[in-house]
Amino acid sequence: MYDFAVVGVGPAGARFARRAAEAGYDVVAFERGTVGTPLACSGHVSTDIWGYVPDDAKSELLQNRVYGARFHVGGPDSAAHPFYKREEVSNVIDRVELDRTLADCAREAGADVWEQHTVVDVDERAEDVALTVSNEDGTEAVRAKMVAGCDGPTSRVRKQCGLPEPGEILHGVLAFDPAPDDGDFVDVHLTAPRFFAWRIPRGDAGVEYGLGAPPGTSVNELFDRLTAAYDVDTEHFCSGAIPIGPPERVHSRRAFLIGDAAAQTKPFTGGGILYGMTAADCAVDAVDPDDPGSLRDYESAWRAELSREIALGRWIRRAYSLPEPVQQLGLRALSGEIGVHMDRPTSFFSREHLAKLVGR
Repeated sequence: MYDFAVVGVGPAGARFARRAAEAGYDVVAFERGTVGTPLACSGHVSTDIWGYVPDDAKSELLQNRVYGARFHVGGPDSAAHPFYKREEVSNVIDRVELDRTLADCAREAGADVWEQHTVVDVDERAEDVALTVSNEDGTEAVRAKMVAGCDGPTSRVRKQCGLPEPGEILHGVLAFDPAPDDGDFVDVHLTAPRFFAWRIPRGDAGVEYGLGAPPGTSVNELFDRLTAAYDVDTEHFCSGAIPIGPPERVHSRRAFLIGDAAAQTKPFTGGGILYGMTAADCAVDAVDPDDPGSLRDYESAWRAELSREIALGRWIRRAYSLPEPVQQLGLRALSGEIGVHMDRPTSFFSREHLAKLVGR
């Protein structure tokens, strides 16, 4: 019997598997397809990402360096309000290779990582968890003391263990223009209902165009308008769910959720790579597979680490729905050089950022 079974080998699942294996636990991790595919989210991340991968991985993963963002209330021809730093704000990375790199780190730490294995049933019992796993040869039973649900926005672990759903699920789409672009700025368009659209230069990998919006919105039609406004033909279209708003509880007796399954994401961008891996580290430090009560410690730990950032992120997101004149006024007032960290909204109140505001 394993100490931990991990369902889903995205960044959160791979990080937890790696750290738990390094801590001496017996870990098995299941990925229903091939790690990293299909691509369903952006690869625009803060520079903190390099603390989670081997030093020699950066040269393979890095596609472009970003120094700021231009915000638009309308389309590409509308007034741009730039927010920037003199040093890198963020990086654009190969998102598929990131997942594969993190999975390799888990394997090297001693975790069993099984691709093409789908967990089809999760049965929480008094002393363990029984998983039914499907692969090309049929099904097999796997037992573990605890199960980590890292299986994304529509988590099977969450559903079968009776855990509550995220506050909302947005619909995100993205596609790529292959023309190289190593521009210093991403473009953000506050044109999608209650969310936004984006353009991200990815160096030699081309340009990423994307959009997120609530269910029921004609996301594909809005995306077509975006790419038409930029006069580009895109390829490799893909879509996925974006969970926003963690539920009041992300653990049961022997199961716990990490990453998108727990909606540990930034409400104002939908990004969850760094938040998910932060929560994975909290889980490894807090959870004892022989003590179900330790799951409460995980619940407290990840919320202490992320809840203030998520709460402030909700307020930022509300600005996306303000009347256009108010948005224009706010963007004009706040644009310019910043001292804000893209994953930590609370850094808006840092000495560095306040000094930038006062110095304008």
